[in-house]
Amino acid sequence: MIESIAHIRKSDGIIQTVEQHLLEVMRLAEKIGSKLGIPHVTGLAGLLHDVGKYTQEFAEYIKQAVLDPDNPPQGRKVDHSTAGGKLLFHMYHQRAMQSPSAQFFNLLAEIVGNAVISHHSYLKDYYPPEPEKGFLHRVSVKEIKNFELTVEMFFEKVMSKPKFEQYVLQAVKELEQFIKSDNNQPYANIMFLTKYVFSALIEADRHNSRAFEEKISIEEQLSQGEHVQAKFRRYYDKLTAYLQQLELKQGESEQIYFLRKQLSEQCDIFALKQSEVYTLSIPTGGGKTLASLRYGLKHALEYGKEHIICIVPYTNIIEQNAAEVRNILKEHEAVLEHHCNVLLEDESEDGDEMEDGIMSASQKAKLAMENWDAPIIFTTMVQFLNVNYSKGTKNIRRLHQLAKSVIIFDEAQKVPVHCVSLFNRAVNFLNQACDSTIVLCTATQPALDSVKHPLIMQDKNEMVDKLQEVADAFKRVELVPQIDHELTTEELADKVHEQLEQVDSVLVILNTKAVVKKLYNSLKESIDEETCVYHLSTSMCARHRRSMLRIIRGKLKAKKKIVCVSTQLIEAGVNISFQTVIRSLAGLDSIAQAAGRCNRHGEHRSRYVYLIRHKEEKLDKLKEIKIGAQITERIIKEIDQDVKVYGGSLDSQEAMELYFKQFYQDMNKELDYEIKSSGHSIVNLLLDMGNSNPYYKAFMDRAEKGTPPPLMLTHNHLTAAERFHVIPDLTTSVLVPYGKGKEIITMLNGNQKIADLSKLLKQAQQYSINIYKQELSSLIQQQGIVSLLDGKVLALKDNMYSKQYGLALDGEGEMEFLGW
Repeated sequence: MIESIAHIRKSDGIIQTVEQHLLEVMRLAEKIGSKLGIPHVTGLAGLLHDVGKYTQEFAEYIKQAVLDPDNPPQGRKVDHSTAGGKLLFHMYHQRAMQSPSAQFFNLLAEIVGNAVISHHSYLKDYYPPEPEKGFLHRVSVKEIKNFELTVEMFFEKVMSKPKFEQYVLQAVKELEQFIKSDNNQPYANIMFLTKYVFSALIEADRHNSRAFEEKISIEEQLSQGEHVQAKFRRYYDKLTAYLQQLELKQGESEQIYFLRKQLSEQCDIFALKQSEVYTLSIPTGGGKTLASLRYGLKHALEYGKEHIICIVPYTNIIEQNAAEVRNILKEHEAVLEHHCNVLLEDESEDGDEMEDGIMSASQKAKLAMENWDAPIIFTTMVQFLNVNYSKGTKNIRRLHQLAKSVIIFDEAQKVPVHCVSLFNRAVNFLNQACDSTIVLCTATQPALDSVKHPLIMQDKNEMVDKLQEVADAFKRVELVPQIDHELTTEELADKVHEQLEQVDSVLVILNTKAVVKKLYNSLKESIDEETCVYHLSTSMCARHRRSMLRIIRGKLKAKKKIVCVSTQLIEAGVNISFQTVIRSLAGLDSIAQAAGRCNRHGEHRSRYVYLIRHKEEKLDKLKEIKIGAQITERIIKEIDQDVKVYGGSLDSQEAMELYFKQFYQDMNKELDYEIKSSGHSIVNLLLDMGNSNPYYKAFMDRAEKGTPPPLMLTHNHLTAAERFHVIPDLTTSVLVPYGKGKEIITMLNGNQKIADLSKLLKQAQQYSINIYKQELSSLIQQQGIVSLLDGKVLALKDNMYSKQYGLALDGEGEMEFLGW
């Protein structure tokens, strides 16, 4: 008799049977699938995912692994994920049926089957470069020992065959309805649907495994998160009460104060409109963070949304905005911050596999990974794109949380150029299929509806009335191009000195970290002792930058002489105001954002933003910045030649619209995420069915003429995911010994409970930086890095981090400091 063991709880040796685990995961997955009207489709994945554990080989394996930890099985991992996909494929794929729904049985077997066989790694290719690594090989060719006995056990212990067939029939009906609901493009969203089913399975499986370990019943698991509407009502009441009590700040323009209130009220009224893709073009300094949150809470109450997800371009904005919202709501757990993944992904195909009931340190870390289960979530554009396209299970696990949500893209113009098509298609899916409302929130709206794969937006989708009048009312700086002569670092330092003779505060924004650091060092050596000089870059962790910004704001408030030298990270969403800004030439959107750090609250009638060209900036590898700067320079010259064009202003709506259209046209080849090594794109591999996929085309070219394709779907999920990186030069996240980060590094070396580990990993995100491959190699050579949690987390040694610059590859960081 085969023993039924899915997991063995390490604390007390209690067994979770396979049938218990399958049925509980099915119920959890059904709940997730119901948001899209496909509970039986996702439930079917949960029902079948661990069928392969019905073998004596697996039972013996897990007992030895858990009950005899001193002698764990060596090289004996049992494939228990293939059986469920194989069962479904053999029963329903290409079966002879005289029914118009026959194709939907095939699609169901391919979609759900792929999720099942892949739930310890990542979705497989349907037509892979190497056939033995694809979906069809796993479900049709690969031999599974005692497969018939495993299937017999499933129908005996989990669900009878007649009941199972009824369950599958219901799933087919849901799938057919889902696909036919989009009359214009009935198969446009099927790739994302496959990912959603996969996400539902991963979440349900991981959640149930953790709940079993923590002795949480299935009823408790299903009831979690059901009362979000009551929370949103409470948050909305607190936010509106706070906004009503806001008073005019010292030094703030009365006109801007009342304009902010009017814009916030417009957002509140607009929230009554149905779920679509909207733009919120509040000018910089117009209070868009709270105005968009007010919209989100009101809209969530009106239309039953489950999350408000705020997506920003930079991690430092998360810190600032989340802190502001927590301060208003007075409920810390209401807001989740997710900056980056501090856990490393294994490179092997099954690198995400949990070790079948063995709760090691790395497994605890995987179970503790954030799944975005909070009412209000702040995260980054990198994380949003990773959720939709990156390899492994830790990212895609969160995809289902994006459904039935209000998703606010703060500084929407910061979508990476090579991801524009992928971003647009993902957002279209979330809006059209997942009942999510999308808000593109920025003073500089990108022309995302003008590209080959456009963002689909309805007419009259702008929330702000009389937009140009509002923009003119917020105008408080003059852009002054001074680009005829390239400046060296020494000449730029002289220019800063000249400005300090006229004003108290100067912000310099340059395009590369190298020139920022060089100018900072030059100013530190040449500037008088009464003037404070500060440096900001992404080489510093989020907590470090936040501390620096707090100090800088204090100096500004006290009207001290101050210079800040920064990369563009300070441009988006940082609530700070200098009297003068010097900006190295870049895209017009970046210049507009830089201008938002000057005279931000209208403290003075008008101030100046000087545009310069820096001689020492190396932009050859920064194509987006280089092309953006070239287009901006052309617009500047056109205005010089004819003052009537673009309303005679570099920061007009006409100039910005032309800039983005020209920018996307010049970057056209980059928009689909070109894979340079092959000449193909990720759009070809994922988003278009049929001959645009090179691997499908190659397969059909080799096949005998007239032979039908063996599979309906053609998406190359794994091949695309392996090549997808939001930052093309792949980076690694490492913890840094700054402030509490030092304590977190020490604690992660200990034996933590899952709940404690989850808390630590949340905190660790604020004390991490992303480093490039060559930087990681240098750190390894210098023995400047340590590994934690079985190698899942990396951390810098003390001397590799500096309180001035952040990452210190020369090993000259401070050995002992706690930060500010």
